[in-house]
Amino acid sequence: MSVDWITRADRLSALPPYVFARLDELKARAREQGIDLIDLGMGNPDGFAPREAIDAAIAAFETAQFHGYPPFEGTASFRNAIATWYNRRYGVELNPDSEALPLLGSKEGLAHLALAYINPGDTVLVPSPAYPAHFRGPLIAGANIHEIILKPEQDWVIDLSTIPEDVAKKAKILYFNYPSNPTTATAPRSFFEEVVEWAHKYQVMLVHDLCYAELSFDGYKPTSLLEIPGGNEIGVEFHTLSKTYNMAGWRVGFVVGNADIIQGLRTLKTNLDYGIFSAIQKAAEAALGLPDSYIQGVQERYRERRDALIEALGEIGWNIKPSKATMYLWVPCPPSMNSTDFALYVLRTTGVVVTPGSAFGAGGEGYVRMSLIAPVDRLRYAIALWKKAGIHFDMPAPENH
Repeated sequence: MSVDWITRADRLSALPPYVFARLDELKARAREQGIDLIDLGMGNPDGFAPREAIDAAIAAFETAQFHGYPPFEGTASFRNAIATWYNRRYGVELNPDSEALPLLGSKEGLAHLALAYINPGDTVLVPSPAYPAHFRGPLIAGANIHEIILKPEQDWVIDLSTIPEDVAKKAKILYFNYPSNPTTATAPRSFFEEVVEWAHKYQVMLVHDLCYAELSFDGYKPTSLLEIPGGNEIGVEFHTLSKTYNMAGWRVGFVVGNADIIQGLRTLKTNLDYGIFSAIQKAAEAALGLPDSYIQGVQERYRERRDALIEALGEIGWNIKPSKATMYLWVPCPPSMNSTDFALYVLRTTGVVVTPGSAFGAGGEGYVRMSLIAPVDRLRYAIALWKKAGIHFDMPAPENH
């Protein structure tokens, strides 16, 4: 029973439907019908967290000092582990007391940063397509979103020259993400140098999502914003343990960079949450302390899956350039169908779940994202189901799809 005088806040009406929630509904219906789903829709890594992280969590659970509320800014030992890890991976020196803040996952931090820094009516620059939290957080905060439409001809890298001068002058924040979810795009170091110079010129805060940097292949090494001279003066960078360390459900990530920006986010969070359970922080410390050989093993697993899926798709008409990073493939739809129709048709006819590109913004139309979250044999089987159902790149639009 509903009461008409109980109304939701206007900020919720600004949000488009969350596609992953809609996909969950469709997946539940398919399972009820007995369909064996192959879910390549979400970026939910398969398998266990590292044994070392699990053991550290168990030990902490059994230790009294790790129970109770943690410090708002996270434990000192976890912040130190973050700083050590960043220095090892990127050669960036951080003050763990002021330039690193643990988060309940990077999604939480990205959204809360928007609440901490965006006033209603502020202009925020967001690429399209983009990870939904990059534009939904600002929308909740009341921002006016200026979409930077990314183009395949530009390899899905932001072209700063396309931002109108008047928009650049009033913009407050630019969100960006390389290696990119969903496009898998990578940006050269020269782009990071250009965007730092541009942000200083127009006095725009930079928010860089680096969550997929450790999932890189074929010798490619992504760039951290904080490596670039001047980057730390105007920006922050988000990271998560969800992907690299298979800790998606543990809800642990962090933000690093400019101390003043981080302090603003910390101030907001002290009023909204109590931080990460200390036992989880001990597990995260253990994960970050693993040797680089662990990360190399993760990279090799996703590279094998990438290659197998590209090969299988090639057999039914898709010609996809190997991605340099991330746990996804960005796959063009058959020209006869839009992304939502194609994703729904694939789900209904084969039980394979993919994410329509339109879920990531207008710039994602015409593509679907496929996650490399299943073993090689399962990925090949998924495309065999497509082939059996007559799905190929040049397929005509099915009747009544």
